[in-house]
Amino acid sequence: MAEKCPECNSESVSFDSKRAETVCNKCGIVIDERQIDTTQEWRAFDYEQRKKRDRTGSFLTYTRHDKGLSTSIGDQGYSDLYKLSPSKRASFYRLKRWHKQVSTATERNLRFALSELDRISSTLSLPKNIRETTALIYRKAVTKGLVRGRSMESVVAAALYAACRKHNVPRTLDEIAEASNVKKREIGRTYRFITRELKIRLLPTSPIDYISRFSSSLKLSPLVQEEAIKILKQAQEHDLVSGRGPTGVAAAAIYVSSTLSNEKRTQREVAEVAGVTEVTIRNRYKELIEELGIADKMSEASAKDD
Repeated sequence: MAEKCPECNSESVSFDSKRAETVCNKCGIVIDERQIDTTQEWRAFDYEQRKKRDRTGSFLTYTRHDKGLSTSIGDQGYSDLYKLSPSKRASFYRLKRWHKQVSTATERNLRFALSELDRISSTLSLPKNIRETTALIYRKAVTKGLVRGRSMESVVAAALYAACRKHNVPRTLDEIAEASNVKKREIGRTYRFITRELKIRLLPTSPIDYISRFSSSLKLSPLVQEEAIKILKQAQEHDLVSGRGPTGVAAAAIYVSSTLSNEKRTQREVAEVAGVTEVTIRNRYKELIEELGIADKMSEASAKDD
């Protein structure tokens, strides 16, 4: 709501920054004076100036072992060090080295684990919210002593898989195992352990979550994606999804929809993108076309291609 002049009820008021006053432009009355200026008193014309003059630190983040709250000694340069005696300069460098060292075992564990998380997340091109959730899950696991007796890499990979499932970002255990250099069986075992101990409730992965990524890798049109999602929804109604691997069902739906839409991809191409075998696709494909009654359409589409 716009401020009004108490004298003439005019809404044409302005703030004079030099005098710190609010003045009515119509009658000239001073509505408010001695106002506090909450804006910054300095200006910056590029990123370097803004970084140098800024007096606040970075935002709170769980992806740093200190949550981004620590400060560093000597970040503004060493231009004045020549004025100090050699002993003082040696003391300064010693303090800077000690400051960078992490004191407790928990902090050292977090530093190495979070650097490993950054590496895996960059390899898989995961967004920032996934990294934050993974770091939070790993911190809870360290606090409860769940890391003891297990490799740090397996716990990080398991926490990352849990975060991906929580945010509906489809990444398979095979992809995370390849990026983390940890065996798939070990990641799965650790994932079940930490979700049970931390009481993390996650819904089963839906095959629909994989349609967009697989279709993009196969360079299929949005119409094929829509058709694949429609097939999967019908499959859920006929109870053809439960108890089966979501990637295999999604791959079979993409194979069927691409054939029906005249953008056919071979079973081998779909299998390579989805990370499943051709046998899995054939088994899921037969179930879909028989139960959904689209076997005749598939035969006609295949005949046109031939």
